Amino acid sequence: MRRLALAVAMLPLLAGAAHALSCDGVNVPDSASAGGASLVLNGAGIRKATFLNVHVYVAGLYLPAKAANADAIMAANGPWRLDLHFVRDVSASDIRGAWSEGFGKAGGANAALVGELNAKMVDFATGHVLGFIHEPGKGVALNVNGTAVPALGGPEFASALLKVFIGAEPPNAGLKVGLLGGACS
Repeated sequence: MRRLALAVAMLPLLAGAAHALSCDGVNVPDSASAGGASLVLNGAGIRKATFLNVHVYVAGLYLPAKAANADAIMAANGPWRLDLHFVRDVSASDIRGAWSEGFGKAGGANAALVGELNAKMVDFATGHVLGFIHEPGKGVALNVNGTAVPALGGPEFASALLKVFIGAEPPNAGLKVGLLGGACS
């Protein structure tokens, strides 16, 4: 009986161990993979839109080892993963507009690749996940709601994509701070 009581008492602790971070109601796993590489959660942040700070998604950035220097992360050309967990419904056209704006601010990605990315966008509902998986030498593969999509571009596109989130002009400052290991806000 004591063992059963102890096991029941430990369930909340064990459940918490499966996720490194809870952010805006989203449990962000503490690890992921990119190809054959094991990655750790570097940080997570919330994408806020409009002057009303509407929460759109929680992003989690995974790297081979934790890092806080955005320039070093973008220049590394190592494996990484970026998962966007949607906390509200977003139309494909809104996502396309956000990519066009983000890459426009970040620079470094050619228009054809941004067009290819935009062509792969779909409507996202609350609970859907959009994943970007970078494997050096293979480009950036997408995972759209559990469906694998072939890789885009090379190291320049991978760096430009990261720059959208952790470069000088991210969608919002709190998102960048969170992805670089700061508080999720």
